[in-house]
Amino acid sequence: MVKLRDLEYLDAIAKYRHFGKAAQACFVSQPTLSGQIIKLEEQLGLTLVERQTRKVMLTPMGEQLIEQARRVLQAAEDFQTSAKALLDPLSGDLHLGMIPTLAPYLLPHIMTDLNNELPSINFYLYEDKTQHLLTQLAEGKLDALILPWLDSMDKFERYDLFNEAFVMASPKGHAFAKRESITLKDLADHNILTLEDGHCLRDQAMGYCFSAGANEDQSFRATSLETLRYMVASNMGVTLLPELATLNRTGHEDVYYTRFQQPEPNRQISLLIRPGYSRMACIRKVVTCVKNSMASFKI
Repeated sequence: MVKLRDLEYLDAIAKYRHFGKAAQACFVSQPTLSGQIIKLEEQLGLTLVERQTRKVMLTPMGEQLIEQARRVLQAAEDFQTSAKALLDPLSGDLHLGMIPTLAPYLLPHIMTDLNNELPSINFYLYEDKTQHLLTQLAEGKLDALILPWLDSMDKFERYDLFNEAFVMASPKGHAFAKRESITLKDLADHNILTLEDGHCLRDQAMGYCFSAGANEDQSFRATSLETLRYMVASNMGVTLLPELATLNRTGHEDVYYTRFQQPEPNRQISLLIRPGYSRMACIRKVVTCVKNSMASFKI
């Protein structure tokens, strides 16, 4: 019978490609981990690990089995989580991921309510780019994500929370800054400042801009919304910002925000979980709480 611990060792080798680092991650000695992998290979009659002088990697057979091993490990973790949830479904740890273009602007509006509504939940918050978060959710390292919905996320279960409009940010003196509202057609032939690759906001915002005939400013790509905002304040150009990021104007008096006429460009903010996730009572409570928080706080 294959032991879960042996699968954990194999998973660590696949991740770290190094016996010493894998052993350290599993809190065992290197000889212990190496010996158990050899026993696993003997038990299966397969060579799972290719051992070289300076490098360790899985064999093709190991690569074929590692995904199944990870599913077994995830199922075991889900089993343990489900057992704990039976004792108190609204207690324990909840690991929640968000993207950098949402987390610092949304969290101040929802965390007080979440802590009040779920006093026995310990929230652990993680900020990263979209693809990294999706990988961690699929691997069971995170319980849920709150982020803008993309069609490519359809393998996860989705709970819509609220729509967030995009707003035009322009410097003092710009034609957009002098108007009460604009249309997407007004962006035609304008150069738009953008974020660097890897941010889903970049793709969403530029999708609207390109459809309106705007161009991407190729001279610079920002790493954060705050960098974009400072560039606009310095009269370097204009950009689209999500509405939550425009609410705190302290220190940015030279940036003017102009809303779009209907239909406004927007992004759908949703909560994602893995299919079959066990702690649904907790997730439903989080969804309801965030919806209520954002409904009372009109954006």
